[in-house]
Formats: sequence, C-alpha cells, structure tokens
Amino acid sequence: MPKGKLLLTLRDAGNYITKLPKAEHAAPEWQAAMEALILVAELNGPTMFARIGVMLALQHSNPAPKIAPRGKRSIVR
Repeated sequence: MPKGKLLLTLRDAGNYITKLPKAEHAAPEWQAAMEALILVAELNGPTMFARIGVMLALQHSNPAPKIAPRGKRSIVR
C-alpha cells in the first residue's frame, strides 16, 4: 500500500477502491475485488474471498519490479 497504509476493515478496502483513478478503478481485477467485498458484506460470506480479491488486484496493479538481465560476464585474467 502507498505510504505504508494498511487496509484493516472491509470498509477501508472499499474506500480505497472507490478512491482509485477511474482508469484503474474500471480494471477487471478491481471490479472483481469490489464484487467480492459487496458479496461478503451483504451476504455474510467468508471474508477470505474479499481478502484474496483485494490482494490479487493490488498485486496486479503494483507488479514487482523487473530486474534487468546482467548480460555475459567476462572473466578477466
């Protein structure tokens, strides 16, 4: 999360998703995460579903940095 902020409740996660920029908010992974949050909140479903949805969306929107390949190493003798 940006600035080290934690999402502790379903409401925190919902507020975070609704405050995303429109292009990111409309992404399929965020829509699926929001749908999972709504189902958990309205139908008392397992909160793990909402957690998984949000974690996957966060991972997709902030991928791990790619490490550049190091090329051939030459041995100096």
